[in-house]
Amino acid sequence: MKEKRKILIIGILITIVVALGGIVFYYWYENAYYVSTEDARVSADIVSATPQISGKLLELNVTEGDTVTKNEILARQDMNGLPDTSVEQSLMRSPIDGVVVKKQGTVGELLSAGQSVFSLIDPTKLYITSDIEETKIGKIKAGQPVEITIDQYDSKKFTGKVKSIGEVSNSALSILPASTSGTFTKVVQRVAVKIELNDFDSKILPGTNAVVKIHVK
Repeated sequence: MKEKRKILIIGILITIVVALGGIVFYYWYENAYYVSTEDARVSADIVSATPQISGKLLELNVTEGDTVTKNEILARQDMNGLPDTSVEQSLMRSPIDGVVVKKQGTVGELLSAGQSVFSLIDPTKLYITSDIEETKIGKIKAGQPVEITIDQYDSKKFTGKVKSIGEVSNSALSILPASTSGTFTKVVQRVAVKIELNDFDSKILPGTNAVVKIHVK
């Protein structure tokens, strides 16, 4: 009976050691071959359409969510006595092929030259912005492949590659002043990494959360 108990105990100890070894190996492998973070989001370059002149808004041709083409007329203003040959100055045209994500004007409103009236994005040129800890940034290089999970699509996997690595930490760009008190708490800084998405056929919304896993080996 004692012999059986001894064998059972040894078997349990071996199982525990193997399980712990597996866990240690898993975390070592993940840290050695990948850099992962949940501090990531879908981003897009936002382009504004603005009036060339000051004047009353007479006509709106698009609204939020509309797809437009480059140079398409988005709105028309009162010409304010300008000659007919200057009609082009009263028109607001789309600067890109894209989607209207924000409209900030109503018919009858007086607009100023240069005022942002429409915000547009190109949905085919989305990218991921991820903030990586300074202690891991040395492992990352442009061109490394990336696995991406976007919260909007729970189980669907996307792929991409590292496009660029920030030249400063996020805190260096902060408008908040540095602490001048007598106490100091060291905080791990984060550096922005831009990840280019490979071809995708889903409607991904800018601003949604993502998880990235960068292959560093």
